[in-house]
Parts: sequence; C-alpha cells; structure tokens
Amino acid sequence: MTDEPTAGTGADAKRGGHPRHDLAPLLNAPVRLSVVAALAPLDKAEFGFVRDLVEVSDSVLSKQVAALEEAGWVEVGKGRVGRRPRTWLSLTAEGRAVYQRHLAALRAIALG
Repeated sequence: MTDEPTAGTGADAKRGGHPRHDLAPLLNAPVRLSVVAALAPLDKAEFGFVRDLVEVSDSVLSKQVAALEEAGWVEVGKGRVGRRPRTWLSLTAEGRAVYQRHLAALRAIALG
C-alpha cells in the first residue's frame, strides 16, 4: 500500500502536485472514457448510436454505462420512438466536469 492519493482536486496541480492526481480512475477504462467522450459534445445520444460509435456489444456498453450512472456521471432515459423502445444516454453536469478535469490532466501529463 502506498501513501499516494488516487485522485485529487484541481488544487493539487496548483500546489505543484503531479497532474495525475486529477485523473478520474473510473475513466481509466478505455470503453468508459470512449463513452464519455462520445457523449461530451451532445445533449443526449441513443444507446445504439453510442454502442456503434464505441464499437462494443450491448452488454459491454450496458455494464460500462451502469458504472458511470452509479457514479452520477451519466443519466439513462427510457422512452419510445413510435412503437419501438429506446434508451438515451447523457452526461450529467458532474460527468462533464469530471471529463474536462480528466482531459486537462492528460494534456498536462503529455505536454509536461
């Protein structure tokens, strides 16, 4: 076990801490990061659209979305288009903020 924190706040980087402290561990999984990145520029997206964009199966996307929903970063909405059931995904305000912090930390790490 290490004394190193697993996640920090923007204040860590301002105090001279390494930007990795601003990474969101939940977004270290490539599929979850891809889902959040797909949703970031949109108000909402249909489940099937995200599935196809991220190139995963329904079950894989469902599992990853459930983890993001549990964290409060993604909202799942159900409804119908005509007679067909549909599921829509959207980022919450918190999800957008976490994603932006994560991207900023990645940039800071990559650019040194």
